[in-house]
Amino acid sequence: MDSVKQYFAGLRIRGNIYVALAYRLFIVLVLFSACRIGFYAFNIISFPGVTWQYFLHLMQGGLVFDVAAILYVNSLYIVLMMIPLNLRFNRYYQIVLKFLFVITNGLALTSNVADFIYFKFTLRRTTADVFQQFENETNLSGLLYHFIIDYWYAVVVLIVFQFLLIWLYSVVKVTGPQLKNRIVYYASALTMMVIIMTLFVGGVRGGYKSSTRPITLSNAGEYVKNTRDISIVLNTPFAILRTLSRTQVQKVNYFTAEDVEKIYNPIHIPDDNAPFKKSNVVVIILESFSKEFVGSLNSHKKFGKFEGYTPFLDSLIRYSLVFENSFANGRKSIDGLPSVMSSIPSLGVPYFLSPYSGNKINSLASVLGEKGYHTSFFHGAPNGSMGFQAFMNVAGVQHYFGKDEYNNDDDFDGIWGIWDEQFLSFYADKMNEFPQPFMSSFFSVSSHHPFKIPEKYDAHFKGGPLVIHRCVEYTDYSLKLFFKKISKMPWYKNTLFVITADHVSSEIEFPEHRTAWGYFSVPVIFFKPDNSLAFRSKQIVQQIDIMPSVLGYLHYDKPYLAFGRDVFRERTEPFAFNYNHGYQLFLDDYLLEYDGTKSIGMYDFKRDQMLQRNVLNDKNDVRLRMEQKIKAIIQQYNNRMVDNKLTVETP
Repeated sequence: MDSVKQYFAGLRIRGNIYVALAYRLFIVLVLFSACRIGFYAFNIISFPGVTWQYFLHLMQGGLVFDVAAILYVNSLYIVLMMIPLNLRFNRYYQIVLKFLFVITNGLALTSNVADFIYFKFTLRRTTADVFQQFENETNLSGLLYHFIIDYWYAVVVLIVFQFLLIWLYSVVKVTGPQLKNRIVYYASALTMMVIIMTLFVGGVRGGYKSSTRPITLSNAGEYVKNTRDISIVLNTPFAILRTLSRTQVQKVNYFTAEDVEKIYNPIHIPDDNAPFKKSNVVVIILESFSKEFVGSLNSHKKFGKFEGYTPFLDSLIRYSLVFENSFANGRKSIDGLPSVMSSIPSLGVPYFLSPYSGNKINSLASVLGEKGYHTSFFHGAPNGSMGFQAFMNVAGVQHYFGKDEYNNDDDFDGIWGIWDEQFLSFYADKMNEFPQPFMSSFFSVSSHHPFKIPEKYDAHFKGGPLVIHRCVEYTDYSLKLFFKKISKMPWYKNTLFVITADHVSSEIEFPEHRTAWGYFSVPVIFFKPDNSLAFRSKQIVQQIDIMPSVLGYLHYDKPYLAFGRDVFRERTEPFAFNYNHGYQLFLDDYLLEYDGTKSIGMYDFKRDQMLQRNVLNDKNDVRLRMEQKIKAIIQQYNNRMVDNKLTVETP
């Protein structure tokens, strides 16, 4: 043991305090680069076509963001190391600095490693809104425990990084002061302060050009060929720090107020004279139900032999209005709920985590509530989970039913909420008690990590190549039992059902669904028990179309605001938009990628499903039309959000 100690002691280098500072920051820079390699290795399937030469280019670009993040994280440490006082050479002072360095950089490394796993759920680096996203969860310790158990290999990597950080820190030991002349000592110390601060400013700004502002997330686009690779260039501490106390929603003025409304106007003014029909409305939002799970929407896959994992939904789709090109407006549950219920998309910042979450808004609940509808929302998770209860209250929902109202923990899955089978049965019974007409929505929980199903079904559902497939089969079966039960209830035939997903699953089977369009492909289904809606449409549809489409179906007769369109009767062109490292617009056959100032890609996503051919410079007329559309959408969304104009004021 003594020889081992002597060996490591021999590795220590006694040095100048500035040498020690530079060395220790360099350690973190190396570990950040190692994290980038680990991030890519853990998520390599999400980055097809990355050659080793291109990866080295991404690594080089990433250094700019690593330097900025490291300087932000270590700003206090740097100040305490360079103050021109002899105190900084004191043994105990140096011990305190070591704790500060290890804790701050340890947290930075932890966030980087956490995104080895969390990235596949969001498909972008974690930002500061993650703290708000989980602040209402009552079972965080349980969730953390399961993540640690399920992803133990990432924990091992983190432990190795933390060990290297602590051990390598002490290789260079500070000695001093090395200058005995006090005048020279202070003069050199002040000179070094100026040099260090100059380097610090350049590092956090990303350069010294007069036009350079402090770099932000969008600057990573300068180093990539495809926007999906931005996450390789970035690091998580940088993404979190650069989004603290900030909003990406800022007013823009691409067009005059008059011109923007000619291009895109979210105000809906009913134009038919048909009487309002008081049909019941039931909206079912399925957790992580990617469109690729639905057999009837993917019958061409596996040489026409793909059956999918949703036999009940497949049977229902035969009698429903369903869309071949249907998209989510976000990547998280907190994106999906406002999109579906209020026709408010997420353009970079989830609506109810933004500073504008207190804005006055429309929703199916508030609009139909004014028509005398009984309105409700059901989510089997603990009340308050994900901020759903708060949002539904703002959205005007009269009655909220969660785990507390279910009041039977025997059916709790131990992680997220009440099993779908039991909670859907509870949902059916409660709706049978409601006065008609009613508008009710349900949000499932069981098709969620850690992808468990009730033990009694372990042998019943065989699943497929992904762990989520058995959960999808279980929830689909639960829906079958639910529809069987409600089909005998008196209100059933007078009900419009809408079924969709909150977002795409992190578990993806087919490579074409790991693309800018596949990451947002969810089913959108309208069903009426008299089978009057049976039709398979090729038009583009999105989650935010659900609210105006329901209101259009009911012949709602008052003006309202919705960012989507009525798929039943509006003559406006079908389109979809969302945010994935930048803005995306789907129009006709094309997908346009726009970074806020310029277009960076355009693809024929229907024929070129892997998005391998960028036709941005080949279709100028299409590009110009799509750029005009996306600019108008951004202007209407941002300006109305900032000005709190998300409703139509009626006299």
